[in-house]
Amino acid sequence: MVTRTVDLRSDTVTKPTETMRVAMANAEVDDDVLGHDPSCFRLEKEMAKITGKEAALFVPSGTMGNLISVLVHCDIRGSEVILGDNSHIHIYENGGIATIGGVHPRTVRNNEDGTMDIDLIEAAIRDPKGELVYPTTRLICLENSHGNTGGRCLSVEYTDRVGEVAKKHGLKLHIDGARIFNASVALDVPVDKLIRAADSVSACFFLSYIFLLYEKDRLE
Repeated sequence: MVTRTVDLRSDTVTKPTETMRVAMANAEVDDDVLGHDPSCFRLEKEMAKITGKEAALFVPSGTMGNLISVLVHCDIRGSEVILGDNSHIHIYENGGIATIGGVHPRTVRNNEDGTMDIDLIEAAIRDPKGELVYPTTRLICLENSHGNTGGRCLSVEYTDRVGEVAKKHGLKLHIDGARIFNASVALDVPVDKLIRAADSVSACFFLSYIFLLYEKDRLE
């Protein structure tokens, strides 16, 4: 009798099937840095279509994806982002938004279900009249599903409400969606509907590759 071990820690420890290896070996490729890789273009186009966003960008890591997203929206040093105190961006990403982008994190307590109270989010938004002494709030970040609360999924209703707050105050909304497709399945809600309120979303196929989904003009 053959004993097989099923390792579910991460997709990074799985092995590709022979069919997958053949597909990779036969894939049409070119230099993506020079903007000539047709396979990458098709993949980005398909991801944008699936998620209902105007454009997508394929990048090497989740940390990079979230960092790019924050810097796109907070393109002036001294900007501020509102995010959960137990979020991946705040806890695990080496403080990159601050050290690289000069973006100040303003945390709001994460509840056990991964959400942040709407009234606390709104209360954390800086008064523009204090711009001489305060950072300028430009972005709100959510995480769906929320890793540090056991993978809890944020509902489309909650996400839409946060999106309304962002629009009300002239802010952008980014979703760290490393597991957004898992959340979509768990909630039985299409991905494009689940992230419709977001201006940008990061979405992982597995822990080493990530897509950024944006309004097209932000990518350009």
